[in-house]
Amino acid sequence: MEVILGDITKLDVDAIVNAANTSLLGGSGVDGAIHRASGRELVDECRSLRGCKIGDAKLTKGYRLPARFIIHTVGPVWRGGNCGEPELLVSCYRKCMQIAADNNFNSLAFPCISTGIYQYPKALAAEVAVKVCNEQLQISSYPKKVIFCCYDQENYEIYKALLSNYS
Repeated sequence: MEVILGDITKLDVDAIVNAANTSLLGGSGVDGAIHRASGRELVDECRSLRGCKIGDAKLTKGYRLPARFIIHTVGPVWRGGNCGEPELLVSCYRKCMQIAADNNFNSLAFPCISTGIYQYPKALAAEVAVKVCNEQLQISSYPKKVIFCCYDQENYEIYKALLSNYS
């Protein structure tokens, strides 16, 4: 596992994860950036998937992205932490890691799921991400590499500190 500060749409990995909304048809933040960078074909494929439930994940091609595939997952909106948000976020990471394992993806990059307009506290979300990905890496041969791609310095520092405990 590693952390980088940058733009997930520029990463040359087997798959990137999209922090999507339930429609899968694009939105703001990382979702909008991924849809813009991948091209119009992505919306057509996403339309055929008929949405995605919170805590679930679905796979599409990457189209114009350097990444060959996109795993779309819908994280929970933060409502104080007592409405199933932690379990739903755990499910997002597990499902993404399972899709990566099922498809023998060597490399997978995650954005910070639910920490933008969904307002999940950044440190709590990062703890879930690192813990679940580490657990999945212990029980599966794939993916071989997980990248946490942070768009802002605050998330980058949070992940850097957390990952120092796993080296």
